[in-house]
Order: sequence, then C-alpha cells, then structure tokens
Amino acid sequence: MKALKTLLIAIVVLVAVLAVGGLLLSPKYTLSRTTTVNAAPDKIYALIADPRGWKQWSAWNQRDPAMAIEYSGPASGAGAVWAWKSKSQGDGRMTFTTAEPPKRLGYELFFPDFGTTSTGDFRLEANGGATQVTWTMNGDMGSNPVYRWMGLFMDKMVGPDFDAGLANLKAQAEKP
Repeated sequence: MKALKTLLIAIVVLVAVLAVGGLLLSPKYTLSRTTTVNAAPDKIYALIADPRGWKQWSAWNQRDPAMAIEYSGPASGAGAVWAWKSKSQGDGRMTFTTAEPPKRLGYELFFPDFGTTSTGDFRLEANGGATQVTWTMNGDMGSNPVYRWMGLFMDKMVGPDFDAGLANLKAQAEKP
C-alpha cells in the first residue's frame, strides 16, 4: 500500500511539474529554412504563389497524394486560399495574406485540430543568377501547457518538412 501511495504522489508531482513548467515556457516559436535555387525569382514565385502549384513540391502533399483539397479566392497571390483534409497530414487552411512579386509571399496557416494559427512567409532574394529562398513560420501555442511543450520541438517536427519542401521546390524551379 505504501508503494502505491508513493507512486501516486510521484505521478501527481510529475504532472504538476509538467503543467507548471509548460505554463512557464514561451508560447511562441519560429522556424526558418533557407536554400539557394539556380532560377530567377519570378520562376520560383510562380510555384509558391499559386496554391495549386504546391502539389508539385510540398512534402505534405507528396506524403498524401489523396489529400482532399479545396481552393478559393484568386488563383494566386494575396487572398488565395487552400484548405485540405488528410488522414495522415491532418486538416488545415492556408491563406496567402501578402504578395510582393517576386520578392515575398506572406501566409496564415490555421490548424482546426489544435485551434492554432501560424503566420510566415517566403522571401526571395536574387543573387547573381540564383535566388536565395527563405521559408519562415511563426506561431503561438496559446495557453495550453502541453502545446507549449510541443512548441519546443517545432523545429525538429516541422523543420525536416521545410527542408524537403525547399529541396523539391529547388528541383521544380531548376527544371529547364
């Protein structure tokens, strides 16, 4: 009986430490990846500013080709929206919020399963015959201590998808 009581106390203390610790963590995270693409900014911008073009290079679309996607708003640039439902990749909606062709595309990303919204952008900077592409995402995990712990690992969880997406984007943009 004493062992059970000790175990219960240990579990309560662990839960309290995780909950309080989670509340002390910053709810904000930032994730960013950069690559150099041997193509003009215009060519790259066309692939990112049209939500339909993401099927060609996004790691998420490639992992679930059967993902159900709906498009709304303009075909590309500010106001273009795509929403998806996927058993393996989750559900979400991306709205392009800012368009500065061919230099910047801003977006808002909403995940209904978590009730969280992230923002971010693509920045394209010409450098000789190549373009430096930086993909950034900023988010707020809110007041849920479990989500705040997840925020600590966003770079490890989502960073590889950004790396794969940028590698695919590079391959698409560098095609003759």
